Amino acid sequence: MLAPVGDLGIWALFFALLGGIGGGFVNSVAGGGTLVTFPVLTAVGIPALDANITNAVALSPGYAGGTYAQRRDFMGRRDLARLLAITSILGGVTGGVLLILTGEELFEQLVPWLIFAATALLAAQKPLRRITIGARGDTGEMSRTVLVVSIFVATVYGGYFGAGLGIITIAILGLILTDTLNRLNALKLLMSLCANGAAAIFFAFTGYVYWGAAILMGVGAWAGGWIGGKTVQHLNEAVFRVGVILLGIAIGFAFLLA
Repeated sequence: MLAPVGDLGIWALFFALLGGIGGGFVNSVAGGGTLVTFPVLTAVGIPALDANITNAVALSPGYAGGTYAQRRDFMGRRDLARLLAITSILGGVTGGVLLILTGEELFEQLVPWLIFAATALLAAQKPLRRITIGARGDTGEMSRTVLVVSIFVATVYGGYFGAGLGIITIAILGLILTDTLNRLNALKLLMSLCANGAAAIFFAFTGYVYWGAAILMGVGAWAGGWIGGKTVQHLNEAVFRVGVILLGIAIGFAFLLA
């Protein structure tokens, strides 16, 4: 059963569009766009579980453009890229199934802590990046088994909630593989696309998606990403990131005390 567009009302759909613009902008400048889009969906009256699923469907296409743009960075890693893509699809679907099976009550209990975790990951993003850049050095790479298991666990989380998945995966890749940051980022985008995309396709058939909000939020996210890309050079990223982190903390406490 799909929720018809009219169920939310014009103003709710308008705010979903604005939330998408804000989330796309935040993602392009500092990361953490879900900390904007998910609370907007709950604020307009969508239950938390449905809001999380609608958010996943709305934002998942945004990873396609970045993955396509960096397709040349898969050169020499195509076999690994295919392996990680399959792993991420399985992880994303597993996370999505767990979300549906565990239900609304457990998810609502976990929401504040998931938001706090995503906020902490955003706060630790730059230190993690510094650690991962030189983590392997010239000492070689860890086994594929360690990589696949780590990525599967990360993408299960991505299918369940998703905020901060890119930060988790780039940290895992940097610790296990020896490669340039650009090539690792290409793999990260591919895994985010596969995990979120697979979960979104699964969610599309569950009847939990508010399609009007999902479509408008997706359009807004594309627009916000474009605006962010055009204006990022004029912004102080560090200050903006602190603002997003403070917003995440405030939202986490709001859900915790609700």
